[in-house]
Amino acid sequence: MFNPKAIYYEKEIKNYELGQELLKKYQDIPQIVIENHNNIEEMRKKKNSEFIDIKRNLIIGIRKTHKFVENHKTSDYLVPYTSSGCTAMCMYCYLVCNYNKCAYLRLFVNREQMLEKIIKTSEKSEKELTFEIGSNSDLILENTITGNLVWTIENFANTKKGKLTLPTKFEMVNDLLPLNHNNKIIIRMSVNPEEIINKVEFGTSRLHGRIQAINKLVEAGYRIGILIAPVILLENWKNLYTELIQILNKELSEKSKKMAFFEIIFMTYSYVHTKINEEAFPKAIDLYNKEVMIGRGRGKYAYKLEVRKEAEKYLREQMQKYFPNNIIEYIV
Repeated sequence: MFNPKAIYYEKEIKNYELGQELLKKYQDIPQIVIENHNNIEEMRKKKNSEFIDIKRNLIIGIRKTHKFVENHKTSDYLVPYTSSGCTAMCMYCYLVCNYNKCAYLRLFVNREQMLEKIIKTSEKSEKELTFEIGSNSDLILENTITGNLVWTIENFANTKKGKLTLPTKFEMVNDLLPLNHNNKIIIRMSVNPEEIINKVEFGTSRLHGRIQAINKLVEAGYRIGILIAPVILLENWKNLYTELIQILNKELSEKSKKMAFFEIIFMTYSYVHTKINEEAFPKAIDLYNKEVMIGRGRGKYAYKLEVRKEAEKYLREQMQKYFPNNIIEYIV
């Protein structure tokens, strides 16, 4: 359970029921009024070494950007929703590229406005659309603070058309199990070898907990995807990812193995990550490896094409061995 050090909030949140609830919930924690959740000067001026401490703050505001972005993977649109940022500290997090050290959790209380746009867009479409509502945050984690995911499912389940999808690295799914979701919610669990979770994905659920959460969600009738992501090519990566796939094969229920689809995503990294990680986590492993990585865009790195092709071939072989009947939606 996340216990914030301080609450920073836009005064307009008091006009929303959820805003009032959150201020009351955290009434015993220091609360600071801010002008704009996107520009908190005292946070921007902090050192990279203070990254962990910055992440202990909770920011509450109004989401003002509602632009849907077309997507061609497991959804039709990426949708700005009820949060951005996270309390976890994965050393490769792409949100750090967007927000630098200010990738803390921000909650947005105008949820009715956001869900209404999704429903209207869905009902106007000739085909059934799928909306990715978790591309900027982890909604399973957020739900433990706001109850927003439960609220969303309850208010979306009986709409005429459309589906919602979200990824997560967390196991706290019990509140979702009794809900009438009407087969309109797709939850995609991100997994990695236990060694990588321990060394790189700080503040997230352990592998066993994530797998158990998958089994629970499947029993509750949710459609489930599994992201092997991000694939990080450490020196012993073949052993690590073979063992991961074997553990999935062993610990997933037969029902889960029958219905799950997979996504495989290779890690991208950046100069921003390097600077923050070396100061905030000086004893952690270095994810940048110049022997196998190459520049891709300004200040960003990806695995060299030949390295990635070899890894993709190997992972496809292992998936064919242990999950021959499951679809791999894409590998990127």
